[in-house]
Amino acid sequence: MEYSIGELADRFGLATHVLRHWEDVGLLSPARRVAGRRVYGAVHVTRVAEILLGKEAGFSLAELRELFTAPDRERRRELLRAQLAQVRERIARLSLSQTLLEHGLRCRHPDYQSCPQFEAMVLARLNGVVLAEALDHP
Repeated sequence: MEYSIGELADRFGLATHVLRHWEDVGLLSPARRVAGRRVYGAVHVTRVAEILLGKEAGFSLAELRELFTAPDRERRRELLRAQLAQVRERIARLSLSQTLLEHGLRCRHPDYQSCPQFEAMVLARLNGVVLAEALDHP
């Protein structure tokens, strides 16, 4: 099956300018042009899905281009390991944020800013203590 740029974009709920941008950065190229219009095939549908999955995994477009064009399996694995480390860091930060927000919701004080635990966390942060340690302050 063949798709115009509009049909391919619609299939994924994207604007056509997104696909054009992906072409500009080397992630996607039409199979051919017919009367000056881009024509895409099944391989392009797969590539768009791969790009979207990669973006959901936190890759930038430049990182995806490098991943897609990596010369060998080991280089691809290095890129995947590096991205996994970044994702794990984001998860850790989000987990700390969740703890902080849950404390704010559990707090029995009428105003979280008057909570001694919150004040201790603020003071700890003012003294340069990282969030994980500040959350441990009584």
